[in-house]
Amino acid sequence: MQRRPLLFLGVGAVVLLALIAPIRGLRLGAPDAGNNPKGTQTRAAYRLVARGFGPGANGPLLVVAGLPAGHDRAAQDLRATLRETSGVASVSSPQLDAGGTTAVLAVTPTTSPQARQTSELVRRLRRDVLPAARARTGAHVLVGGTTAADVDQNAYVAKRMPWFVGTVILLSFLLLLIVFRSPLIAIKAAVMNLASIGAAFGVVSLFARGGALGGLVGIDSETPVPAFIPVIMFAILFGLSMDYEVFLLTRIREEYAKTADTASAVTAGLGATAGVITAAAAIMTVVFLAFVGDYDVFVKLAGLGLAAAVLIDATIVRLMLVPAVMQLLGDRNWWIPAWLDRLLPRLDVEPPVGIRDLGVMTATNDERTYDPV
Repeated sequence: MQRRPLLFLGVGAVVLLALIAPIRGLRLGAPDAGNNPKGTQTRAAYRLVARGFGPGANGPLLVVAGLPAGHDRAAQDLRATLRETSGVASVSSPQLDAGGTTAVLAVTPTTSPQARQTSELVRRLRRDVLPAARARTGAHVLVGGTTAADVDQNAYVAKRMPWFVGTVILLSFLLLLIVFRSPLIAIKAAVMNLASIGAAFGVVSLFARGGALGGLVGIDSETPVPAFIPVIMFAILFGLSMDYEVFLLTRIREEYAKTADTASAVTAGLGATAGVITAAAAIMTVVFLAFVGDYDVFVKLAGLGLAAAVLIDATIVRLMLVPAVMQLLGDRNWWIPAWLDRLLPRLDVEPPVGIRDLGVMTATNDERTYDPV
């Protein structure tokens, strides 16, 4: 890799980009019982309901209306409006409370709870249909139910996930910058971690599409990915990948402090840590793959994504891309502007090689001692 760093950097980048590309097809949502394993009663019941009453009967929407006083026809007008809405299969008769001030209607979509069209129907009802009904009748109308709650949860998490990811990346960048005192190393670590996590999301997207690949793990039809899965995956994988990164870079930095030669430091650091990183990654990969045999489809997807990310991070990223990039950068790996070096606090865990305020580090072939001045 050090003799041909550009070759290994190019090959590793192509593989990562190929794995990241499917992320464009990743759809957040809540899987319904139609994705349960074949032969289960829940899947059989889902199919029977869909066959007899339509797929939307497995996840009806609940429309609740606060009725204005003296407007007795408001509930019936609302029902008529909902029945004429595209994407609605049927609407139940309004169920009124004892005082006649609140009405509940069950709205059955034409599509299944996890379908894109159902999510769009919820948004369209809230954005266009129900505000118009409120303006006409004066009724205060809300859309609820399990299906609508799943739509809201996924939209809520998806909207805030960039803030979550950005905050974690920024804090880790600052910590690495303080520890290794190198902007390039901190930037490289952040980019590599995002690349390995993006590749994991791409793998999850591929299996979630079902087909022949998904069928290998019991996913025989396209299924959405719950929004909490990417959040949990990012939190776990970022911790693991950063652990491997710090372990490898610390060993390389120790060697560079002794030799002032990046090439030999990368060789020694990789040689000393590769076995440990590989063994740890192998253990975690086996642990995560055990989740693939679970009953729930979202647990399968989480296990696949976590296993793929650890495997990619420990091989393509840590053992190919990181050494190749550091070899190409050479001594520039450790460059830091003087003003930034003065600004950053020092968090030296061990005294480095050289003269320090409290002592001198001396090294021999057989042992290393720390002699106070």
